[in-house]
Amino acid sequence: MTRNKMVNGEIIALTDEEETARDTQEAQAAINKKAEQDAEIVTATKKASAITKLKALGLTDDEIGALKI
Repeated sequence: MTRNKMVNGEIIALTDEEETARDTQEAQAAINKKAEQDAEIVTATKKASAITKLKALGLTDDEIGALKI
């Protein structure tokens, strides 16, 4: 698929080097997005684990909420 860009009001095709650079940027963006999603999942899992442990120690939901975790 040929990609285009606009230069001085004219639509022109990207060069092979520009296509390769764009493909690399898109691949890196996908990697970054996946890493961010994975980090959010890890954070949520750790938070749920912490809440479970606090409940096991006898804290109420109100007390856990007061800790703002």
